[in-house]
Amino acid sequence: MRTVTFNIHAGVDGYGRVTGALDELIDLRPDLVFVQELWRGDTLDQFAIIRDKLNLQGDYVSLGEGERVTAQPGGRGWQHPLALLHGEEGLFFEGYRELKPRQAERRQKVQGLENGSWGVALLTNRPILSLRIEPLTQLPRDKVRRALIVAKLRDEDREFYAVALHGAHLSHGSLRQYREVAAHVTALSDELPTVIGGDFNCWRPLLRTVLPGWRSGVRRKTWPAWRPHSQIDHLLLRGDWIVDNARSFNGTSDHRALVADLHLNDA
Repeated sequence: MRTVTFNIHAGVDGYGRVTGALDELIDLRPDLVFVQELWRGDTLDQFAIIRDKLNLQGDYVSLGEGERVTAQPGGRGWQHPLALLHGEEGLFFEGYRELKPRQAERRQKVQGLENGSWGVALLTNRPILSLRIEPLTQLPRDKVRRALIVAKLRDEDREFYAVALHGAHLSHGSLRQYREVAAHVTALSDELPTVIGGDFNCWRPLLRTVLPGWRSGVRRKTWPAWRPHSQIDHLLLRGDWIVDNARSFNGTSDHRALVADLHLNDA
């Protein structure tokens, strides 16, 4: 079961130029995929494109409403060198926080904007036995909402859980949020194998403090994609999983994708 987690940044770079991230994801041909920063807009529905092109089923949860730049020249590299200080220039969210001055200035100058929602999705070609959305507490400093997608799936004669998330940044207080995540996944039957996939915005050593007992399906640096120094995207496993061909993949987003072929141990 080819399993992928990938933050595609709505298919644009930090300046608002279109990237190949969506096509790169589709080319991986996943059986189970966790997608973060998926865009569903007035003219572009990335969830529907993945679902239809790969013949998958699943669900999407909106984490924020905003604007996606559709036509804008940029500078060198994937984003402005000071983007972490002056803010995002390819996506604009004003639901919980005002835009920073440079963001507001750039927003007035862009050549095209599309309204839509930005969120997380879980899609699969395995039978879905149940699926639900679990909202997480809104963090005061976060610019969007957060939630889990919890699905019970079947692979041949075995059942398992798959959980999708896109966590807040540590600076926003995400460790508090991960205690909620731990409560949700602990409530799942420990008799069934479970895989959690997503952009955690958190290093594995810290996750161990709030999510003990989980192992990493893939150990690769994922951020920033062009010269990764940290792993903040994870496939976390609990139960009888066998992992083959674990790797990362640079798919033109700011995060690298994680890819692994997962098998349920018949023993």
